Amino acid sequence: MKKTLIFLCLCAAALTLMNSCLGVSADISIRADGSGTIALEYRVSQMLESLGRLDGNEHWPAIPVGKADFERSVARIPGLRLSSFSAKDVPHSSGGRDLLTKVTLEFKNTAALLAFLDSTGNHASLVQETRNAQAVNVLRLVLLDRSDDLVNADLRSLLREVSAGYELNINVSAPKNASLSVIPSPVPAARIASRGKKVSFAIDMKDLLEINQELALEIVW
Repeated sequence: MKKTLIFLCLCAAALTLMNSCLGVSADISIRADGSGTIALEYRVSQMLESLGRLDGNEHWPAIPVGKADFERSVARIPGLRLSSFSAKDVPHSSGGRDLLTKVTLEFKNTAALLAFLDSTGNHASLVQETRNAQAVNVLRLVLLDRSDDLVNADLRSLLREVSAGYELNINVSAPKNASLSVIPSPVPAARIASRGKKVSFAIDMKDLLEINQELALEIVW
């Protein structure tokens, strides 16, 4: 929880059974003055949500999707505000049930945005660079860091099965036309809108589990 909250959306770095039963969407909109909004949507398997109720831990869900979790995150980051929150039980394509959580956050500057994306500073950065004789903004988001991945092949196979029907979806709207690149190389299974005022990256969680190297997005405008 201390490291980051949104990295349940932006980073499946610890691809565990819990994360594989999670579908997430993050829609980031950045204005010219650095302010903007983050619209988050979590679909959590009812099976996963119920794990947080075992062993007397009913007040501490398995993953931080409760309103109190977001309020704590907002309270520690200057310039960040919780605009809206809703949660409801919805059907899943597998026939089970999901807890669907929708959250909208407002940030006053990019410092607040980055603090929310990754308080460690290791997986999210926004810098100005000169490319082709032009000053540009470069937002880099590390989605996968395999340096400490301990998931073996057998477990990974199981995770692919239980992750069916869940996906990771990231959208970034910039003040002007932007480009999105996948680093270090393209991901065939991903659905990408690489140019325009709004760029996006989406991939099924089961396909994300197939990737055995670091995966990052670079958005330039």
